[in-house]
Amino acid sequence: MKFACPQSELNTHLSLVSRAVSSRPNKPILANILVTADLDTQLVSLVGFDESLGIQTCFSAEVETGGRLTLPAKFLGDIVSRLPAETLTLDEVDEDEVILSYSSGKYTVRGISAAEYPNLPEVEAAGQTAKLAVDVLLEGLKGSLFATSGDETKQVLTGVHLLAEPKILEFAATDGHRLAVVQTQDEQGRADTDAPPLEVTIPAKALRELERILLQSQTAEPVALQFDQTQVVFDLGLQKITTRLLDGQYPNYRQLIPRQFARQVTLDRKQFISSLERIAVLAQQKNNIVKFTLDSANQVLALSVEAQEVGSGREQVPAQITGEDLEIAFNVSYLLEGLKTLPSGEVQLQCNGATSPAVITPLGGLKLTYLVMPVQVRN
Repeated sequence: MKFACPQSELNTHLSLVSRAVSSRPNKPILANILVTADLDTQLVSLVGFDESLGIQTCFSAEVETGGRLTLPAKFLGDIVSRLPAETLTLDEVDEDEVILSYSSGKYTVRGISAAEYPNLPEVEAAGQTAKLAVDVLLEGLKGSLFATSGDETKQVLTGVHLLAEPKILEFAATDGHRLAVVQTQDEQGRADTDAPPLEVTIPAKALRELERILLQSQTAEPVALQFDQTQVVFDLGLQKITTRLLDGQYPNYRQLIPRQFARQVTLDRKQFISSLERIAVLAQQKNNIVKFTLDSANQVLALSVEAQEVGSGREQVPAQITGEDLEIAFNVSYLLEGLKTLPSGEVQLQCNGATSPAVITPLGGLKLTYLVMPVQVRN
């Protein structure tokens, strides 16, 4: 195997696939990336795989000799990232050994035979397919990923639940304390409009990599989605992401969202965020909790924190309030994370009582429902 390519090209693609390489692999070869040079197509393919998440990418290069070899991801990445912006040559000079050279230096890198590298899982021929518009995918990922759980003991909650119907794509994520649901219109639609809805739960880690690739590539081409009972593949043309689906029954999240509300508060989103960020400085001293007081007579929402060891704070935000006055408390971090994903100028907060879930939605634009459970506070 021998090929030459710009340092920037090799560095970009190495960084991409290295994100799927485990820092503590259970097999030595999984600390490596698979490098394949194709003489006929003049393409170089790189693969990183941790037996759950796989990332594959291709780029053009001057391929002199084709071949396959696995090379240590961290070692190779650390070297390439520090080399000057010029043409690099990768030449396999001995069995499982390459020389990486440039104008004023060279490095020898030992690898492991590609024969030992596991194949990326493939979707069964009977699997289902869909094409998803990039803007739809990005909207859904931005509005849901932040609400996934980081608790591996609740594995099904560490992913985003994807529901695909003809022309409609719904993303849902919950960690047990809050729920984000994004419903988007997708003109690409399902390949088979007569088939039942598709439902899968995809690990957040894989979807964050998908989001990163889509934002960096700025492609407008639809993303092909293929999946069966255990795997899902996102095909972006020159890049592919393969990941295992999460096992387990995803919660029936739709039944958690109240159908009617006794109280409704409309606020300027940026002003609301600014007030929350200021009061959060004190809330961080007291379990991150902020108390809301709905004052319908004066049409203001008051935010307050009493942190005895440090002090107290109170903010008033102008609001359009319908319904009776109420005191209710929330985790301020949950509120801020949700509000920052909403694209609208105004938001609506709806609730029934101090112990029932509150729902925040944008006014206009994206159809996003963000449910947050209140916190009970002892006086």
